[in-house]
Amino acid sequence: VQLQASGGGSVQAGASLRLSCTASAPAFRTAAVGWFRQAPEKEREFLATINWSGDSTYYGDSMKARFTISRDITMNAVYLQMNNLKPEDTAIYYCAAKDGPYSSSRYSYTAWGQGTQVTVSS
Repeated sequence: VQLQASGGGSVQAGASLRLSCTASAPAFRTAAVGWFRQAPEKEREFLATINWSGDSTYYGDSMKARFTISRDITMNAVYLQMNNLKPEDTAIYYCAAKDGPYSSSRYSYTAWGQGTQVTVSS
């Protein structure tokens, strides 16, 4: 499965962005999808994940307050809505897919998008 992450950009603190993760492969429709981010010189951090049907989600610590993951099966897309962005949210954001149940472990995911840069200035 080849994933495409998009929707990043440069914004001011307090702004919102919606990231999209799309794929053309039919297998994406039945895959669990996760969002991760990686800031310079930091470990890749788990943000949120959603199951294949979109009715179950799980968030990393403190992410749920500002981030919302969702899925549009008809569009074959998974979204990450990010509100009230802060400078510490600056990172490359990645989406990833896996068969079976969702997971917060990046090692469980077998397909990764190329990442989209989010830069938040104060």
